Amino acid sequence: MARVAIVGSGFIGRAWAISYSRAGHDVVLWDAETGAPAKAIDYIAGVLSDLSANGLLGGATPEEVRSRLATAKTLEEALDGVDHVQENTPEDVAVKRKVFARLDAAAPVNAVLASSTSAILPSTFTEDLAGRARCLVVHPINPPYLVPAAEVVPAPWTDADVVERTRKFLVSAGHAPIVMKKELDGFVMNRMQGALLEEAFRLVADGYASIEDVDIGIREGLALRWSFMGPFETIDLNAPGGVRDYVERYQGIYENIQPSQQRRVDWAGEVMDRVEADRRKQLPAGKLGERQVWRDRRLMALAAHKRRADEKLGK
Repeated sequence: MARVAIVGSGFIGRAWAISYSRAGHDVVLWDAETGAPAKAIDYIAGVLSDLSANGLLGGATPEEVRSRLATAKTLEEALDGVDHVQENTPEDVAVKRKVFARLDAAAPVNAVLASSTSAILPSTFTEDLAGRARCLVVHPINPPYLVPAAEVVPAPWTDADVVERTRKFLVSAGHAPIVMKKELDGFVMNRMQGALLEEAFRLVADGYASIEDVDIGIREGLALRWSFMGPFETIDLNAPGGVRDYVERYQGIYENIQPSQQRRVDWAGEVMDRVEADRRKQLPAGKLGERQVWRDRRLMALAAHKRRADEKLGK
């Protein structure tokens, strides 16, 4: 098993810690804020029983997973003997550059240095590092211990062996890596999510649908298929002759729609007043935390269901 350093132990860091410790790895957490790693472990301890109840600890007990977690007082202590580093500091290029310079200087030469950034290209903060060939992005969908997909994004100089090692490491920890061939703004997931959000805001701003109607369209419609199929498999199965038949039948519909999708709506503009007001009717601000817990428990139930369905019906 590997030794993993979690650098930055907030929402994303503590979630990665669950994922890696559940997979049997020894995980050490460090944060520039004194006390943050201990708080993260306290949070993790409170989540493990729910994961266990849903069969999501890989056969381990909560106590066994908890025993694999430790904290470090210094970054250098956290990096001692590690095989994989998962950095989770703020989305700021200047911060990333400083942190990765420290990681490259102190981590073992064979350790992979991975950033959880959701938007910053790896080339922007690794170019000047002596060990830049071992640096890349591993971007999760939060929380990664419940959502398997994770993007592996290399910089132009990232070694191909590092990319492959990272892919195998994620698979062994129960993840489904999206291995990009090269870096691109937004990576894969945020580009697809962004396209959907652009249309959602446009539909509401132009008065075609309410935010609840848009949510219903995904929640009670498209997402039911998307929870076990991607868009290409979806269209492959939605025409008698497969994907080519689908395109021949339906491409014209999307060609007609596409010109009206080229105008942006400012998400923070007038439409935000409507979106926020409708959301607060649905969910008062004081209940956001409670609903987030509900979301995670629903994700646990869905993950457990998908695992059982895979075993019974096949992937």
